[in-house]
Amino acid sequence: MSRLTDLIAKAKAKDAALGAELDREFKILSSRLPFGLNFERHSPEAVELPLRPIRKGDKVRVLPERGITRKGDQRLWQVKAIHKAKKTADLELLGATAVETQTVALNDLVVVAEFRDTIYPGLVSTGKISRGGDKPCHTVINGENYHVLKALTYTHRGTVDAIYIDPPYNTGAKDWKYNNDYVEGDDLYRHSKWLAMMERRLLVAKELLNPADSVLIVTIDEKEYLRLGLLLEQLFPEAEIQMVTTVINRAGSQRAGRFSRVEEYIFYIFFGDAQVGLWTSTMLDDTIKDQKATMPTVWFTAIRRGTPSALRNARPNLFYPIFLHAKTGKFHSVGDPIGKDVDRTHITPPLGTIPMWPVHTDGTEQTWRFSADRMRQYFSAGTARLGKRDPSTGLRPVTYLQPGTLENIEKGTFVVTGRNEEGALELSLADGAAKLLAPRTVWSQSSHFARDHGSTLLKGMLGEKRFDFPKSLYAVEDCLRLVLMNKPEAIVLDFFSGSGTTAHAVMRLNKQDGGKRQCISVTNNEVAADEQKKLLEQGARPGDPEWEKWGICDYITKPRVAAAITGKTPDGEPIKGDYKFTDEFPMADGFEENAEFFTLTYETPVSVNYNLAFNRIAPLLWLRAGARGSRIDKLPNDGWAVADTYGLLSNVDTATPFIKALSKANGIRIAYIVTDDDRRFQAIAKRLPDDIEPVRLYESYLTNFSFTNGE
Repeated sequence: MSRLTDLIAKAKAKDAALGAELDREFKILSSRLPFGLNFERHSPEAVELPLRPIRKGDKVRVLPERGITRKGDQRLWQVKAIHKAKKTADLELLGATAVETQTVALNDLVVVAEFRDTIYPGLVSTGKISRGGDKPCHTVINGENYHVLKALTYTHRGTVDAIYIDPPYNTGAKDWKYNNDYVEGDDLYRHSKWLAMMERRLLVAKELLNPADSVLIVTIDEKEYLRLGLLLEQLFPEAEIQMVTTVINRAGSQRAGRFSRVEEYIFYIFFGDAQVGLWTSTMLDDTIKDQKATMPTVWFTAIRRGTPSALRNARPNLFYPIFLHAKTGKFHSVGDPIGKDVDRTHITPPLGTIPMWPVHTDGTEQTWRFSADRMRQYFSAGTARLGKRDPSTGLRPVTYLQPGTLENIEKGTFVVTGRNEEGALELSLADGAAKLLAPRTVWSQSSHFARDHGSTLLKGMLGEKRFDFPKSLYAVEDCLRLVLMNKPEAIVLDFFSGSGTTAHAVMRLNKQDGGKRQCISVTNNEVAADEQKKLLEQGARPGDPEWEKWGICDYITKPRVAAAITGKTPDGEPIKGDYKFTDEFPMADGFEENAEFFTLTYETPVSVNYNLAFNRIAPLLWLRAGARGSRIDKLPNDGWAVADTYGLLSNVDTATPFIKALSKANGIRIAYIVTDDDRRFQAIAKRLPDDIEPVRLYESYLTNFSFTNGE
């Protein structure tokens, strides 16, 4: 190693640029693990964007002539000029030793994005269904999932409660593409391509998960489970990982001369305080054992942790002291917020008390989960309590009962048996309540059979077979239930959403416990391999309406989500049959839920900065504020507007009426302020109500993607 560093130093002295490049590559190689999972990253991964308009400076490929089924020219060209009148573009070959140019019709070009490129995403709504009143919206986003994940770093960084994905299993049967080409079974780099594809997406997914309390769930079969397990351990060393074996087909999948396969695998990756809830079955078989009922854990930490919005500077109104009696450690009172700039050590506590702040063990100032007034209400009602006293500091952890637990008390599932000596509620299971058991790591449930409750169920919903090998609806439902049963307002993400089973399962959970969970489903509009060949022979190409209508998002995901909510097939007929198992009712009843469908767009920073792309940025602002209620889809004429969960100030000179309107509104979470002047932004932010988060547009948007979109 020392010899190499000496040689690099000499190279830098002779050629600074070459030396720097060698140094960079050396650091990459030396940082790799000497053992464990090593693989080629195959960088850069690239994707074609057939719906994206051609712009000057774009990287493009030249499409083959219509009617040609063979693979076209895969070289990358740069658009040097566009001739609108002639509808052509001048191109120059990228990476060539000699200059090569050509002029090509715009219709014969497709934009290519490499995954190290910076993107500035937007969303265009393509339809909605509203049957859920004020519930948040489930969203289905049509786009390359890596780019959509990048978009979600602006809207959901650190706030997702659960990610469930069923990625391609890499069987070699044209089940996924890498760099615009199917990965065949005889590809010598099949496994490393799959790992590179998964690694990129999981790294972005990690930014979205709440590090203090969330779960990543990944399903897989025997083709890649060993490599996936190693990859997960390397990417998430801070997490706890368990693998579940689940029977999906007791009849077995025949393998000549080998055992008949009946199972798949589910990896659970637990972050922070995430837990598996107790359930009425061990999941090992369909029989419910008569065992003694066990009261589940229902008290959760009152400190918000892990996300940017959990820091004191982001929500100063949620930074306040709880005072304890210095001698006994018992609860005394809840103090008021002290503001953003006050040193907490300068606060004088009531006589005979010590203050307790929401501060991490490393000294980071965080926040409580709710306001001081609500904390007082919780202590008064006995729904907040103090834990065991730390003998070294005299402080005690604060926990509280989440909304789902309070609903279970109202429904009679949990019974209040009294209060402890400090007034906190004491709970037990009601007589006759279902026996609650710890789920096992081997599942064998008839409800999880993919054929009966995946393929057959989906065919009944859509009126015809449109998708191969969907997961059992009830299998996905159980996967999520065991980690979300105490999170009735959880945010769930599936970025390999396929037929939309995850969104459907979340709706089922909501109906069972009155929850308001929301699911973000991400899929592209890839056309099945066999269908692609037919369409190419007919002269169609990606981007054409006759091609896109057969894509997985438009042909399967959106119709399935719509059918689940409305209870009707795409032809308008009531869906036949009943839901089974945990909650039985006619499928034709549908669900009281809301959903909206979007397509990912690609904007320029100039158009964003000058308000020219606002109608496509608007859905992102709405998503960040909770995807609930009304949306501000165009710049307001009055210079400001207030929706159900957020406000927009587009003209800072109208700040006073905007702030007055926010003060009168209920449920506002965010105030977006459009200004290039940081001092004016800070001045307006200080005047906002304490529980509203100020966000500066478009600085927050542009900065987010400028710093998160490189490989």
